[in-house]
Amino acid sequence: MTKTALTAILVLTLASPLLAAEHRHDDGTTHSDDHDHGPKSPAKGKAADTPATRAFKEASMRMHGDMDIRYSGDVDRDFAAGMIPHHKGALAMAKVALQYSKDPEVRSLAEAIVKAQEAEIAQMEAILKRTDPAKK
Repeated sequence: MTKTALTAILVLTLASPLLAAEHRHDDGTTHSDDHDHGPKSPAKGKAADTPATRAFKEASMRMHGDMDIRYSGDVDRDFAAGMIPHHKGALAMAKVALQYSKDPEVRSLAEAIVKAQEAEIAQMEAILKRTDPAKK
């Protein structure tokens, strides 16, 4: 056997688990990557997303994208820069709860989160201004 043939066999052997990758879902089911990942209709017995669920998902996606910051090497600045979008995500989720929840305990907690997160965001924005490398 040639060196090229041995290399090809080795590559295919090592790649085969990746080619047949399976994904595990929250409900414990798995599926392989050999089918379309387009928009899904709700599974039997499962309702479509509510407006609140859609709002939570949007807030989560925005938060996770915004948390992908460019690190500066300054721990104080990087902490504030990464935590601001995290807190804004919590703030957005609390506002969704206030818009849709009827539970007094959830509403009270959401109100407290809004107050606390707004104050902490302002504090972290001040840290960013103080640690701005352009001002040093």
